[in-house]
Amino acid sequence: MKRMLSALLAVMMLMTALPAAFAEEEDDLSMFEILEDADERVLSETISGVPGMEEMELYDEEEAQEPEVVVEADGSVIITVTATGDFTIGGDSRKRTNIFEDEMKRHGNDVNFTMTNIRDLLADDDLTIVNFEGTLTNSTYVPKEKKENQFLFSAPPEYVSVLADNSVEAVSLENNHVLDHGEEVYEETQQHLDEAGIVWSNSENIGVMDIKGVTVAMLSYLCIDRYDKLWAKVPTDIAAAKTRYDIVIVNFHWGNELDYAPTNNQVKMGRLAVDAGADLVIGHHSHRIQPIEQYKGVYICYSLGNFCFAGNSKPSDMSSIIFQTKFRVKNGEVTNKGFRIVPIRISSKTDRNDFIPTPLVKETAIDSVLTTLKANGKKLEYAVESYPLEW
Repeated sequence: MKRMLSALLAVMMLMTALPAAFAEEEDDLSMFEILEDADERVLSETISGVPGMEEMELYDEEEAQEPEVVVEADGSVIITVTATGDFTIGGDSRKRTNIFEDEMKRHGNDVNFTMTNIRDLLADDDLTIVNFEGTLTNSTYVPKEKKENQFLFSAPPEYVSVLADNSVEAVSLENNHVLDHGEEVYEETQQHLDEAGIVWSNSENIGVMDIKGVTVAMLSYLCIDRYDKLWAKVPTDIAAAKTRYDIVIVNFHWGNELDYAPTNNQVKMGRLAVDAGADLVIGHHSHRIQPIEQYKGVYICYSLGNFCFAGNSKPSDMSSIIFQTKFRVKNGEVTNKGFRIVPIRISSKTDRNDFIPTPLVKETAIDSVLTTLKANGKKLEYAVESYPLEW
């Protein structure tokens, strides 16, 4: 970079008229300051005043290179995916108190406080997906049909940075709270996600990503009271996506709140998704953890519970899990390399919810999570036999 700048300056000196060589010293310093302070990732400043060089752009050669893709010995590429449950920040504009804002004040009004204990884990994968349950808006408009709802969720648009700043690359945007402030705010939320570079999906929009040269499609559906409309649509959508993309991940917002086991409809829909070509099924809505199945080699996570959840100051169960899996992709073929879970508490405190997801360390707490998952999976034909904590 420095050699390029030096060469450009040398050319300028040779091509500039003689009087310019005697310009005041502070003019020369200002040029150096401009060049040194320019964005080192893509320097879009152009050299002006030098014949033939008006359109030449400066750039950082190292940053201009394509990211290196690590290929395994067998020629395959490994993609690591992290999935979590409900991600809800902000508060309810109808209420005078805002427990999330009060907690954020304790952390210097930095919304990133929420990811303090988990950001390294999320940064160490290739793709993190959360269920974004809420809206990004300053609007206080409440649709008529929502006025009597117990909870309405919204966060200021600038809070979208908590996703981008903490390696959350994609969100499911199909749940029973995305319309808390109406259709226009739903579209506004999508716009804020787009501007922040966050991929999103709902029942009409597929989120598409290119990771290490592997194409990944993310689909999302709200199933509550909508199964009859989705039995045909979901497999059709998935099958079509699988013809275009290498990996297809499907999110479902389904089941009953506070349930630790899936309903018959969840099981039917989850397996239907796999039959249609899904490579991973992620579920949420119950605010509780539910067991994982491995059906035809594909993991179905019936519910990943809560993750960062500002809807309650102290939920009756603050235990949850983070799910991670690895895909091996070779010549367009996708195989699963296993999974692990990270048992967490949705708070760093035991007496209240401070919205900081924190990995569990006490064996008794971890055993409680494992026991819950195994016990509620006994009635599932394809329930996984164990829940590894390490790869």
